[in-house]
Amino acid sequence: MKLFKEFKEFAVKGNMMDMAIGIIIGASFNKVIDVLVKKVLLPPLSLMTDGVNMNSKRIILKDAVIDSSGTTLKDEVAIGYGAFGEAFLDFIIIGFTVFIVVKFMNRLRNKSQDTKDETVATPKDIELLSKLTNLMEEQNALLKFKK
Repeated sequence: MKLFKEFKEFAVKGNMMDMAIGIIIGASFNKVIDVLVKKVLLPPLSLMTDGVNMNSKRIILKDAVIDSSGTTLKDEVAIGYGAFGEAFLDFIIIGFTVFIVVKFMNRLRNKSQDTKDETVATPKDIELLSKLTNLMEEQNALLKFKK
């Protein structure tokens, strides 16, 4: 019963909803990046390399064994470096995009935590901590003055 109560508190705090939203957006974002790489970035790259399809590039370690009727007896063994390059390009684009988003969010967070900035509403906890800090500084100044 305690486990259910803890789960309920976890879900109500919003952590689970934030995580679910992040996963859903991440899955959609992955599709967008996949299309961006395969349909926007790779075709011009393929054009520059005289029509070479990067996804089909591979190093064949062992050829496929095919009988006289055309049936494949053993599949070929190959290293698909073209697919790896495509996945690496996906990773670089996603990593850079996440970096830009995190940088933007940190800038917004830092701006909202600045109590002197009147253009953005400061969160209540930061505002209260700022007031407490100011009061403590005033008290310390008064104590130093009395000595």
